[in-house]
Amino acid sequence: MASPATIDLSSALVLTPTPTADWLVVLPVVLMITVGAALMMIRKSVRLHGFVAIGGLALLVVLDAALLWKVSTEGPVTMVMGRWLPPFGIAFTADLFGAAMALAAAVVALAVGIYALVDIDGSGRRYGFFPFLMLLMAGVSGAFLTGDIFNLYVWFEVLLISSFGLLILGSEPEQIDGALKYAILNLVATTLFLISVGYLYAIFGTLNMADIARKAGELRDTAPLVTLTTLFILAFGMKAAAFPVNFWLPASYHTPRIVVSALFGGLLTKVGIYALIRVTVMLFPVERETLSLILAVSAVLTMMLGAIGALAQTDIRRLTGYLVIAGIGNILAGVSIGTPAAISGAMLYALHSMVTMTALYVVAGRAAHLAGSWSLASLGGLYRQAPWFSAASLLLFLAAAGLPPLSGLWPKVALLKASLDIGAWWLAAGILLSAFLITLSLARVFLLAYWRPQAETPPAPKAAHGWRSVLPIGALTALVLWFGLLPEPLLALSQAAADGLADPSAYILSVFPDAVRGATP
Repeated sequence: MASPATIDLSSALVLTPTPTADWLVVLPVVLMITVGAALMMIRKSVRLHGFVAIGGLALLVVLDAALLWKVSTEGPVTMVMGRWLPPFGIAFTADLFGAAMALAAAVVALAVGIYALVDIDGSGRRYGFFPFLMLLMAGVSGAFLTGDIFNLYVWFEVLLISSFGLLILGSEPEQIDGALKYAILNLVATTLFLISVGYLYAIFGTLNMADIARKAGELRDTAPLVTLTTLFILAFGMKAAAFPVNFWLPASYHTPRIVVSALFGGLLTKVGIYALIRVTVMLFPVERETLSLILAVSAVLTMMLGAIGALAQTDIRRLTGYLVIAGIGNILAGVSIGTPAAISGAMLYALHSMVTMTALYVVAGRAAHLAGSWSLASLGGLYRQAPWFSAASLLLFLAAAGLPPLSGLWPKVALLKASLDIGAWWLAAGILLSAFLITLSLARVFLLAYWRPQAETPPAPKAAHGWRSVLPIGALTALVLWFGLLPEPLLALSQAAADGLADPSAYILSVFPDAVRGATP
């Protein structure tokens, strides 16, 4: 009897055990799904949901911090699912950019989770706020850490589904109206993203990002990569709320509970801008250069729309939404320039914006709790009523305006220098003008809501929130101040991350260890 043929599996499967430390790449996603499932299992004990969720989010911060440390010391890390070798296996790949964004998202989510202990009542917990939060963070973490562009789409879907649940929590008419606008535009963007992924697969025959990066140079002269890149920019631009497809954000972000607005303002648009940077800078840099003028014009119009919109608002929730849009314009400016220094500034701005925008929404919620209104016409006397809270608010306003000594200064300086280095004075002028208008809008908020004397008939006293509101505001403000006063580590991190995108050879080698060193797209 003939002996069975020996099959060599080494060309298709990973035969060696996965190093324990490499599990850090997937553990953030596994953790969030596991905690979310556990919360559903104890759905009748909603009083425990908050503490279980906060414990899970605290562990997520630890895992993401460990992952960032590993990537910063050892380089990009890749783990494939099912032991199938890439490009056949689904890869999770963490580089400095993805790991830093994942850590910032975890910190923001932890702060939001703590504030939710006072902002989400028993009804909101029964309808699943904390399980939805865990699912959202699973999607956000997966988007930042995936190395497969189709799975980037999958994680977008995961966070989109959970965001729908969070948006309508409470089922008030205003929430349903905002959710409808949010859903329609995001479904259009998601459909466009899926079409782009199908088009990409038809061209490349692969969905692995590292594989695409190393094949793009060979196909550039024969494949319609500019058209493909344009489709991706449009899809991700809608997700990030960039002009001219950003009108859904100010129509929806002011409608849910303020803790949900804080989560959305800090995270969701940044996932879109992360995907835009990843695709245009790492995968299709030549095509990004071709479309750079369009990106720059969109950047200026986005930041100006955000700044002017903020100046025109009297509702502090709507005003903060326009600040989110203006920040996306600044990040787009860095992408349009495309130099490593500009991309570094864009990354730095994204990290700053995640923390600052979340903090501003929480501050808006705290101000409305103290004064009983969202309107600047009714707010007043907050400085006398809560001096420490007012001081933290002022620091956050300075950070959002890009003024010293806070974290918003350094990315603005980096973007201005990068603009002037290539002679794009009009782009630098747009950055400065939008910053000036934002300064005016936030100065107006502080003068009317904080410095102006309280109305003759003060609102009824509100129950104190205690540490559950003080801790997230204080911690996020401390981060903003720390990054402003000691920016060197973050500047070095963002520059190294930008260099890694400009030359993705280390990223490619983490996925394909046998690839020729020094390969570039």
